[in-house]
Amino acid sequence: MFRLLVRAKDREAGDLSAPDEFDDPRCVSMKTALLSLLGAMAVLATGATPSLGGDRYADRPPVMVSPDLSAPWLLQLGHAPGIVRPSRQAAQQPQRYIQTQPGQQRTAAVQAPARRMVMRPQINPVYLPQEVAYGGHQKPGTIVIDTKQNFLFLVEKDGKARRYGVGTGKPGFEWAGTHKITNKRVWPDWRPPAAMIKREAAKGRYLPTYLAGGMENPLGARALYLGSTEYRIHGTNQPWTIGGAVSSGCIRMRNEDVVDLYERVNIGTTVEVI
Repeated sequence: MFRLLVRAKDREAGDLSAPDEFDDPRCVSMKTALLSLLGAMAVLATGATPSLGGDRYADRPPVMVSPDLSAPWLLQLGHAPGIVRPSRQAAQQPQRYIQTQPGQQRTAAVQAPARRMVMRPQINPVYLPQEVAYGGHQKPGTIVIDTKQNFLFLVEKDGKARRYGVGTGKPGFEWAGTHKITNKRVWPDWRPPAAMIKREAAKGRYLPTYLAGGMENPLGARALYLGSTEYRIHGTNQPWTIGGAVSSGCIRMRNEDVVDLYERVNIGTTVEVI
């Protein structure tokens, strides 16, 4: 090829005396091969150009139809208000797996199910605290509990009383009598009697021997202890049961109601259960 280029230079310089090697059959064959090689390179260059140009649009914006036909180009930009285009990296994010112990099967991670909401019945408004007329013979400051109507009365002056709704002893656990408040506790702990533990275990419900005070404690926010008995006037973590015969003999109140009563009475107050 170098000789061909030299010969071409000689011709340009006007040296026509040099032998014309282009007429040689070998030279003609070489010209043909050279032209074929140049043609193949041109085809390759032509085929590569669209590919390189296409890379500029590898992440083409999605085709969108604008509700506002006066400005469709704004939506095509992918930056209009309210339009979020996922990046290629986010779209190609690999699936995550939970790492397990060696030899165990790995499974795809799943989102925890939403916590199920349990709808509880609302308390009847008649069992909410209210001032009522009272015609009993008890003197002011006495607590009277009507286990048939499920009401607790705090007797006041001038023939009035403050009435609360309560839960009372279920069938087989009813009782009546008069006692004094011997103790008062804030967020009391709970030690179920041995008889209760045994009774509930026979039903498949196993009670703890001790439970510290708190929201999970069935005695609720306050407790008023009655004499030397195991009965109490106390709060509850099941306020929807107020107004029914539901307890093992204790007098059950809503937490906010027993807190109100707790502030109004003292140790030594008479409690009459009828």
